[in-house]
Amino acid sequence: MSHNLLKGKKGIIFGALDGNSIAWKIAERCHQEGAVFTLTNAPVALRLGTIRQLAEKTSAQVIAADATALPDLENLFKQSMEILGGKIDFILHSIGMSPNVRKNKPYTDLDYDFYHKTMDISAISLHKTLQTAMKHDAINEWGSVVALTYIAAQRVFPDYNDMADAKSLLESITRSFGYQYGKHKKVRVNTISQSPTRTTAGSGVKGFDAFISYAEAMSPLGNASADSCADYCVTLFSDLTRMVTMQNLFHDGGFSFTGVSEEVMKKFMP
Repeated sequence: MSHNLLKGKKGIIFGALDGNSIAWKIAERCHQEGAVFTLTNAPVALRLGTIRQLAEKTSAQVIAADATALPDLENLFKQSMEILGGKIDFILHSIGMSPNVRKNKPYTDLDYDFYHKTMDISAISLHKTLQTAMKHDAINEWGSVVALTYIAAQRVFPDYNDMADAKSLLESITRSFGYQYGKHKKVRVNTISQSPTRTTAGSGVKGFDAFISYAEAMSPLGNASADSCADYCVTLFSDLTRMVTMQNLFHDGGFSFTGVSEEVMKKFMP
């Protein structure tokens, strides 16, 4: 059901790869709510994924961009404003990748070149995106930027590895740049801390199925789906949340504030 919450709004959506991507679901919902946007991902992801299908479905144009490369980001904003006919109103940052996770390197024996790549791709890319947007005055006043994160930024999930460090940095950048962009242009910057969700990227984390089952057993509402995350994201892009900024917003069915659940306790009872 559409409520036209984003009618007239323009945006850029990073990170849609295939139908399992949260960014894909968010793009579909933004389209349903009346938004127009460009889609972007790294060149290698465009070759491997099916983003062209999403572009056709949402009447969006695809622009290849490595979010760690400033020239690519400059071109992305320039092209997006030309395609969309002016400044944008929202950005989704849904980018995360760890070479250490992919190579099964344990946290206590990281490859530091990989570690730097994890930070650059998964966190510093948000700073680069915001810095480029501010430099080109690309976001309208009261615009909204949302980045996707995970509770491993606050709690230890051993197999989440160096991605936990990256999410911590991502959330810090959200606060620091959120302050600066809020003072400068009334642009708000937030993160959504989503339940573990079966995506192409998430499935690469060791023990991910156990993550999902544990969170489901702990959360009073159960795990939040990718579709419900898309709904939540739409509200943050809309004018209904104009005074919300610099926040890490848990969207996890209550997992983040549950100490222990009856379901988990029963597993340890005689």
